[in-house]
Amino acid sequence: MPEPAAAATPAGPRFITQDWSTYTSEDHAVWALLYQRRMAALKDTGSQLFLEGAERIGLQPERVPELADINRRLSAWTGWMAVPVSGFLPAREFFECLGNRRFPTTVKVRPRAQLDYLPEPDIFHDVFGHVPLHANPVFASFLQRFGASAATARTDPQVQAMARLFWFTVEFGLIREQGEIKVYGSGLISSHGDAANALGPRCDRRPFSLPAVLNQPFEIDHLQDVLFVIDSFDELFEAVAEAQQDLGLGMH
Repeated sequence: MPEPAAAATPAGPRFITQDWSTYTSEDHAVWALLYQRRMAALKDTGSQLFLEGAERIGLQPERVPELADINRRLSAWTGWMAVPVSGFLPAREFFECLGNRRFPTTVKVRPRAQLDYLPEPDIFHDVFGHVPLHANPVFASFLQRFGASAATARTDPQVQAMARLFWFTVEFGLIREQGEIKVYGSGLISSHGDAANALGPRCDRRPFSLPAVLNQPFEIDHLQDVLFVIDSFDELFEAVAEAQQDLGLGMH
């Protein structure tokens, strides 16, 4: 995910390598616990497209994923790859990666004491939450086009608009499948509390429309009051094209 406006750029090189051999038994145990807890719920509440993607990329329930292994499967489906990073990227650099079908991926594992909430992404949020949908051709094309468009944002209103579109789709999106509302956004896929709130009585679930999304502010540090429901990923691809035209992205 991109760097919040107030966050400092992390020191050192942003793009790193994943040394899978350094993960401890505790790291694998934390991954296994998180995987078991979320997948048990997602079998009923998660998008079928997420579940299919998790199988396609070969997520394992008992151990931290090795990105090289994930990427062999993922790239064969859509040309996407998960690239390890040391932390947050500046927004434009993050979006440029998406435009090249590269997903910046944090490789650290959260501590057991922070199973339910972590203020910054970790490998569970990034790989379990995000990457399965990158194996879906329509979502993969949407995300690539989103990144290429968002990377051209220059004004504050353009940046704000694209941040809202990302938040209410990639991070906190809902989809209607066979008459039922399911979660697909990574913030919902990877978090029991956020997913329960999104499908519960306190969340105002509205039909997706680009103008409504671009005019809806959000805060990152509490449960969401308003979320948007799509009927298919085709809506997202069309929304990026509409946003690009309405916001004048890529035009000089």
